[in-house]
Amino acid sequence: MTILSFFSRASRSFNGYPACSKLLVLCTLSSGGLVAYSESQTDVSNTSVEINAKDCKKRRVVVLGTGWAGISFLKDVDVSAHDVQVISPRNYFAFTPLLPSVTCGTVEARSIVEPVRNIIKKRNGEIQFCEAECIKIDAANKKILCRSTFDNNLVGNEEFSLEYDYLVIAVGAQVNTFNTPGVVENCHFLKEVEDAQKIRRSVIDCFEKAVLPGLSEEEQRINLHFVIVGGGPTGVEFAAELHDYVQEDLVNLYPTVKDLVKITVIQSGDHILNMFDERISSFAEQKFSRDGIEVQTGCRVISVSDKEITMKLKSKEEICSIPHGLVVWSTGVETRPVVKDFMGQIGQGSRRVLATDEWLRVKGCADVYALGDCATINQRKVMEDIAAIFKAADKDNSGALTVKEFQDVVDDILERYPQVEHYLKSKHLSDVTDLLKDPEGNARDEVDIGGFKLALSHVDSQMKNLPATAQVAAQQGAYLSKCFNHRQQCEDNPEGPRRFKGSGRHQFHPFRYKHLGQFAPLGGEQTAAELPGDWVSIGHSTQWLWYSVYASKQVSWRTRVLVVSDWTRRFIFGRDSSRI
Repeated sequence: MTILSFFSRASRSFNGYPACSKLLVLCTLSSGGLVAYSESQTDVSNTSVEINAKDCKKRRVVVLGTGWAGISFLKDVDVSAHDVQVISPRNYFAFTPLLPSVTCGTVEARSIVEPVRNIIKKRNGEIQFCEAECIKIDAANKKILCRSTFDNNLVGNEEFSLEYDYLVIAVGAQVNTFNTPGVVENCHFLKEVEDAQKIRRSVIDCFEKAVLPGLSEEEQRINLHFVIVGGGPTGVEFAAELHDYVQEDLVNLYPTVKDLVKITVIQSGDHILNMFDERISSFAEQKFSRDGIEVQTGCRVISVSDKEITMKLKSKEEICSIPHGLVVWSTGVETRPVVKDFMGQIGQGSRRVLATDEWLRVKGCADVYALGDCATINQRKVMEDIAAIFKAADKDNSGALTVKEFQDVVDDILERYPQVEHYLKSKHLSDVTDLLKDPEGNARDEVDIGGFKLALSHVDSQMKNLPATAQVAAQQGAYLSKCFNHRQQCEDNPEGPRRFKGSGRHQFHPFRYKHLGQFAPLGGEQTAAELPGDWVSIGHSTQWLWYSVYASKQVSWRTRVLVVSDWTRRFIFGRDSSRI
C-alpha cells in the first residue's frame, strides 16, 4: 500500500469526526475492555454481506426507543444493508444508572444524556430519527402509528404511520404501581431524567418549607420525613445519596432543622437488596442502621395520601400510617400500554410481559423483535425436546445412548438449553456426562430413554428470567445488530446449534447473557459489588471501582468528561442546592 493510499483511507475513516474526538480515540486505543461505547464507528463492512444498492432494495428496519437496547442496536447495525428509522418520544439517550445521583445534584442531568442525533450522525446520516411516540403496532399490515409529543401549537399533522420490514421494540417499561391508591397522585418515581429533576426540586422544597416561621417542631419533622418505597438497587441507592446530601451539604445550609431529618425505606420482603448476595444485603442493612436510615421490612403499602402513607405489617397483620414530606416509589416495572395492546393482537394477551424466543424474536409475530425491559425470553425446556434429543444422539438406533453418542451432541445441548450449564454448576458437576451416572454416582456405559429422561428431569428447575437491567438490554441490542449484519451470510451457512426437532441448524447462535457484575452504592463513599466468579467486594476501594466503570460506560467522550467533572466539582465545592 502506498503512503498516499494510506492517508486517503485514513481520511475517509475519520470523515465527519471532531478533531478532539479523533485525538482522544487515537490516544485511548489501549484503554482496555471497560469502555462499553466509544466515539469510533464500528466497522461492520468486514462482517457484513456487500449489498449492491442498485440490485437490492434495502430492508426497512424501524426501531422503537432510544434506551440501552435501542442505542446499542443502532451503534452497530449495518446501515449499508438496512434503511433504519428510529421512533422515540425522547431525543436523547440517558445513562439511567446515575439517575439517583441526579436527584441530589451529585451529577447534573445534562451530564448523563447524549442527544440521539449526535449518536446517529456518526453513521453518516443514514439513520433517520423522529421524535414521536408509537401509539399502536399493526402487526397484520406491518405498520406502526405514531403521534408527536410536542405540546405547543406547531403546524402539521400530529399523527403519522410508518411501514416496516423488521420492527425492533425497545420501548422499555413503566413504573409498576400495583394499582395502589394514591401512588400516581402523591408519589415521585425514579425512571426518567425528568423524574430525577423533579425529586431534586422537591427535596429542596421540603427543607425550605421546614424553616419557614410559625411551623411547629412536629410539622417540621413531617416535612423532613423522606420515605422510599422499595428496597431494590434504585431505592437503596437513592436513600444513600439523599443521606449523603443531607449530612454533607444541607445540614450546613439548614442548621436549625438538622436533627429533624428522617429517611425511611419500606420493603415488602424480608431484606433490602434481596437480589444481591446475602452478605451485601446484610452489610447494607447494618450500614443504614448506623447512618440512621430506618429500614422497615415485611411491610406492604396499601395507600398513599398527600400527607401520610398507609401500610400493612405482614408479621402482625396490623395496619399503620406514617406522615411524610416526600415519597419516592421504586417497586419495579410493568409493560407499557402500546406493548400490551400489541400482545393482545398476537395471542399473548394473558401474559404480563411480551415473550420472545432465544433469538429475541417475538413469539407469534414474524419479523418483530423485542429487547430490554419490555420483553422476556421464553427459554425452551429440555423436557419438551427430550425424546428428539435422544433420537438425534442415538445414531445407531439401538434404543440405548452411549456416553460417546451423548458427547457428540453435548455442545449443541449446552448452547440450545443454557439451563443445563446452570444445573451443572448448582450441583457442582464437572462434566455434563456426569448426568448419566446412576443414583449411586457410578458411571454407566449406556442409558435408555427412561434413564435419559430421569437424568435430565431436574435441569429445567434452573431456568430464570433475566433481570430488567441496563446491562441485559445493552447486550441484547449488540447481539441483535450482529444477527442483522450476518443475516444473509447465515442463511447460506447457519451458525447456530442443531435443530433437534427437524433437520439442519438454527440460523444464529441464541442470545446468551454474560453477567459482568452489579453495584450497590451505599453512601459514605462505600459501595458493594457482585463481581463475576461469585466475588463480593464491599468498601471504599469498590467505590473507586464504581467510579471507574461508570465513567468508562458513558455513551460518549462528552458525557464521560462531564460526569467526571461533576464528581470532581462535588468533592471540591459540594452539591448545588439551588432550586432551578
